[in-house]
Amino acid sequence: MHNEMDIIRRPRRNRKTPLVRNLVAENRVHRDQLVEPLFVVPGQGIVHPIKAMPGIAHRSVDQLLPYVEGGLKKGLNKILLFGAGESKTPYAESSSHPENAVNRAIRYLKQSFGDDIWVITDVCVCAYTDHGHCGVLENNRVVNDPSIELLTQMALSHARAGADVVAPSDMMDGRISAMRSVLDHHGLEETGIMSYAIKFASAYYGPFREAADSSPQQGDRKSYQMDYRNGREAMLEGMLDDQEGADVLMVKPALAYLDVIKDLRSRTLLPIACYNVSGEYAMVKAAAERGFIQEDAVVIETLHAFVRAGASILISYHCRDAVEKGWI
Repeated sequence: MHNEMDIIRRPRRNRKTPLVRNLVAENRVHRDQLVEPLFVVPGQGIVHPIKAMPGIAHRSVDQLLPYVEGGLKKGLNKILLFGAGESKTPYAESSSHPENAVNRAIRYLKQSFGDDIWVITDVCVCAYTDHGHCGVLENNRVVNDPSIELLTQMALSHARAGADVVAPSDMMDGRISAMRSVLDHHGLEETGIMSYAIKFASAYYGPFREAADSSPQQGDRKSYQMDYRNGREAMLEGMLDDQEGADVLMVKPALAYLDVIKDLRSRTLLPIACYNVSGEYAMVKAAAERGFIQEDAVVIETLHAFVRAGASILISYHCRDAVEKGWI
């Protein structure tokens, strides 16, 4: 026996079956939103698994091409390229060399797949400097303006090789306007800039630093990457890059900064990307391997959280699993 209550609003009616839940879903994740980060290294015949990031590997250019082709067949047609394994010097000369692994990969990918693939390149010199910092080091401090010179040359080399988008991740002040000016001056006005506009000095990057061999040899990056305690300053960074000519703004990391994504969404008309970083990925993998969580459910819930917060471009190491295993 039960008594009917006088309830006018019963939200559960819109959750009754999968059909109605899908009908009224406010946010959706589609493979068109996914960007797969990939690591390319010099040499041939190299597929070297990255221990801290299960399922992710360094690949030489000849091994990268068939891997990317396999992703294209599944609908993964946007990639973010990182270079590793190049020579390291104080001024990161190898970062802009036309024959480094990234530039060779760009050329071969675009020659092979043309506009069927969207190639984004990470622009930062930390993997190319012998000190591991993201710019020029003077008196144990990263100096801003000389660093921009290196970064713009690196971006220019990527654009000349055929990159669709360059993505500066260094967090130097004024680098977006400088990069836009240099690209335009060289007739590369159609090359986009996806700015790591709000990049926090985060403990979630640990596995990536193994992958890119980019840990600072001394000190840390807190003098140029964002302080994770500051939300208003994050908005300042984002809006400056908006004003300087970025085409896309990125928040990195993603999962611990959903509030920042949401705040930025309310302030800009530009597309927002978020980077589901290596530490976030590795934690899910480790917990799933131990049977503590259901990996596919956690990944899809997380991706929806990014979209719900306001991101429309999802950079994630989970991309390949998500499409190959039918999670999306």
